[in-house]
This record gives sequence, structure tokens and C-alpha cells, in this order.
Amino acid sequence: MTSRSEAPSSGSSRRAAVIGTGLIGGSVGMVLRARGWHVTGRDTQPEQAERALSLGALDAVGDDLEAEVIFVATPLECVAREAIAALTRGLRPDAVVTDVAGVKAPVSEAIDHPRFVGGHPMAGSEQVGVEGADPELFVGATWVLTPTDNTDAATYARLRAVVGSMGAEVVALSPAQHDTLVAVVSHVPHLTAATLMNLADRVSERHAALLRLAAGGFRDMTRVAAGQPAIWPGVCTENSAAIVATLDELLFDLAVMRDRVAEQDREGLLVALEHAAQARRSLPTGAVRPERLAEMRVPVPDRPGVLAEITTLAGDLGVNIADLEIAHSAEGDRGVLVLVVDADAADRLSEALTARGFRSTAGRLI
Repeated sequence: MTSRSEAPSSGSSRRAAVIGTGLIGGSVGMVLRARGWHVTGRDTQPEQAERALSLGALDAVGDDLEAEVIFVATPLECVAREAIAALTRGLRPDAVVTDVAGVKAPVSEAIDHPRFVGGHPMAGSEQVGVEGADPELFVGATWVLTPTDNTDAATYARLRAVVGSMGAEVVALSPAQHDTLVAVVSHVPHLTAATLMNLADRVSERHAALLRLAAGGFRDMTRVAAGQPAIWPGVCTENSAAIVATLDELLFDLAVMRDRVAEQDREGLLVALEHAAQARRSLPTGAVRPERLAEMRVPVPDRPGVLAEITTLAGDLGVNIADLEIAHSAEGDRGVLVLVVDADAADRLSEALTARGFRSTAGRLI
């Protein structure tokens, strides 16, 4: 922990680079350019990068050794190679490298560098490629960052500020926990949507009217099946264990639901559907309002892993960190981690920190 983080400014001197100019990379370029950044990018398909340039996602095509943050937005199987190349290319010494891949553990294991922070914006579109890029894509979306014991604290804080400036809500998780959770909320839902869509398409071959009956519920449930198919074999390969475990649970629950239907168990069906409806209504809807925020100050030792420990603890507890900064102590071996969190959750986080041996103080911002 060596410096105090600074919030991103709107000045045009800030520079970023994007490697991979598809939907996510193009959207990153658009939103940063809208905030005054100079964005350079490239793609394995040169025509894709040129298209990103023409659509306003880039200022220039190529690499930028002066970029302070590099987003690797390639297919999963290329992330480690591109990130390692970026980190060894002679970038400015404070440059941050991150990625946007949907699986984090294998990426983090392959890139053991203090200035790499794994990331995953939980945002997307059924549109494919840079043609679907949108500068508003990340507004209100959750963007997971996966710091490790080797992550430089100032690097993490700077990246978190940049991501937050795009309108995203940042959640810190360990790479392994991220992979377990996204299997439930992203990977298996996509595979389920694709399976249901294929079933409907197969039945439509016998009943031509079927797809004309596809109303809102069916369309909502299968919308993600229209997304980019090419990324999913890599995701399923790299996160196979978590996906298979989640599929097994889903298959078990579907079998139970099947039995309720077969046995005409009206009471059991009603209980299951009411529980699902309540759970769906309870999904988080966005960030807390400013009057409900509190500032927590946590003195921490200057040692590897302390930032990852605290931020992922907050993620485990479901405590949203609205802002984060690092203050270096004059003593040299300690610092203060300043967290802005939901005031209603501050006590819960403070108790968990105390159990881990950290002292903390908290006060409402307003």
C-alpha cells in the first residue's frame, strides 16, 4: 500500500487502451471517450478495429505505451497471453491491466502480477460485435473485480475508480468465488435459454404455429440465447466444474417440479412458485442513495493481500462499496483504507472486520 488513490478526472490527458474491439471493448472505448479519455485499440481482425474507429469507440488504432489502463476484451482463451504481453511491453510503470472475461480463476492463476486485476462487467446485449457497443452499457451494471494476495492496493483503487466512473457498481470477489457464483447467475441461465430455444425450434418443425405463440415470457427467458455463441465453449471449458455442479442442482429441482406437475400437487406448486416470485421481487435494484452512506476507516498493515481480504469480505457479506481510497500512513508500514458503504450495512461489515483482527470506525456521510 504505497499511495492515495485519485478519482478519475475528465481531462483529455487520460489515456486508455482496448485490446479486442467487440461489444464490451467497444462499449468501454465509447464511455471513456465520452468522459474525455484518449482511447487506442486493436483487434485480431483489423477491419473490426477500423469499424470501432469509425463508430466512435476509438481515437486511434494500435497500441499506446502511455495508456494508464489497458482493458483486455478478447475471447477468454486469449486473455492471459494478451495481458502478459501488455505487462511486459514497456508500459508506464503505474499502468493497470484488466480483463473482462466471464471466468476469473484460470486467468488470475496465469497472470500473477501486482498490476493486473481481473474484471468482469455483468452487462451485455443480444447484439453481436462492436455494432452493438453502447456508451451506456455499464450504467447500473455490476462490474466484478477480483483482487488477489498479489494485487497492488493503489492499482486496484485506481481501476475501481475508473470502472465506477463508467456508471458501474463495483463488487470485489475472489476469482474462485466469482466463478462459482456466475455459474448460477450467468453461465447456466445462458445454457438453459439456449436449450429451451432449441427445444422450441425443434417442436416448431412439427407445429408451424409454435413460434408465433412465443409471447413475452418466452422471449424474456430466451433473449440471451441470441448472444455471441463463440465465447461460450471457452467459458464452459474453463468453468466446467462450477457449471456442471449448478446444472446438477437445476436438473434435480426440475425433476422435483416435474413430479409436482405429474402428481397434480397444487399446494407444492403454489409454494414453489410463490417462493420464486418473492425471491425475484427481492433482487437488488441498484445503488443506495447518498443519504444512506457511511464512511468507514480501517487501519491496515502494508502487506500483500490485505486489500483483497477486506474487499472480498465485503463482497461475501453483500456490502456494496460505493467508493474506496487508500491513505498512506506517515509511519510507513501501515495505511488507512477508506470505504464508503451502505450505512445500514456498516455495522455488519465492522463486526466481520473485528473478527478478522481489523479495527474500524464509521460515520454517516450526511
